[in-house]
Amino acid sequence: VQLQASGGGLVQPGGSLRLSCDASGITLDYYAIGWFRQAPGKEREGVSSISSSSGKTYYADSVKGRFTISRDNAKNTVYLQMNDLQPEDTAVYYCVARAVFHLNWYRDDVYDYWGQGTLVTVSS
Repeated sequence: VQLQASGGGLVQPGGSLRLSCDASGITLDYYAIGWFRQAPGKEREGVSSISSSSGKTYYADSVKGRFTISRDNAKNTVYLQMNDLQPEDTAVYYCVARAVFHLNWYRDDVYDYWGQGTLVTVSS
């Protein structure tokens, strides 16, 4: 199983980016998918998750209303649309997967699979 996050880059405050999580070895629509981020010197933070069955979405308070998680099952890809980015959103972003959705989706120890991260830098 491999997860690969992509789409990071440098963006000005107020800008947008869309991250992608591509998978091989698993079919993402059968898995709960999450996005985590880790800024330098800070603990890893759960950003968002989407359940496998209902497609219900969850967000950290820090990104609610600005970030949107979604699936494209045909492409076996999960996206994280990030709008109104701020300097505090600067971090390495990781996508993660778990076979069954966990209510504690924001805990990094509940996920089975982790991908390599993609760096998001928000700066003027």
